[in-house]
Amino acid sequence: MAVRTLLLCAAVGSAAALTAPVTRAVRPAVRRTTDVQAVVNFESAASQWNAEFPYLAKFGFGPSAKAERWNGRHAMFGWVVIVATGYAQSHGLIPSPDVPLSYSSWGGLAQMGFNEYITNERAVIMIAHTHFLAFSLAAAFGPKVLDSLTLANGESDEEPAGFMPAIQPGLTASAELLNGRMAMLGLVLLVLTSAFTGKEILDVVNIGLGGLLLK
Repeated sequence: MAVRTLLLCAAVGSAAALTAPVTRAVRPAVRRTTDVQAVVNFESAASQWNAEFPYLAKFGFGPSAKAERWNGRHAMFGWVVIVATGYAQSHGLIPSPDVPLSYSSWGGLAQMGFNEYITNERAVIMIAHTHFLAFSLAAAFGPKVLDSLTLANGESDEEPAGFMPAIQPGLTASAELLNGRMAMLGLVLLVLTSAFTGKEILDVVNIGLGGLLLK
């Protein structure tokens, strides 16, 4: 009930924000002021980082637009993994999920503690995440990738998008950045909701989807 109340309040708040009457003469000025301030703050943080850590900044690490884009990509992929995990659990795609791994077959890899072993379900999820992590690292640092995580020699970082990226539908860089920010914010809210309510993350997502995930 607490989770449903939080989600309902969030939906009502979002609807109110979208439908609230705002004076047309004031809205553009507020938007421009907010965007300019956000860009100034971002550029100030980036300049300070570049001055203190020039070696890392050379490769694009730190507060950079490219790093934000990649963080958003990982957050969006995280949502896909969460939903896929819930679907696999509810449809019996993981064989004998509650059966623990045997020490004779897996050795120390099967142990969580003294005489405590991970289950088949946890092992499958862990192996899947490890493979996805390997692909992610290869995509981020591989020399053949068109958009790698690090900056190439002589490559300059993207311009900061400001507080609110331009809404451009379709397969655009602006849409990807906006979706990434929403995914990152959603993961933070998901973890906070799980912590405050004491429910599992999959249960929180299931409630948010109206019980369609875990059937």
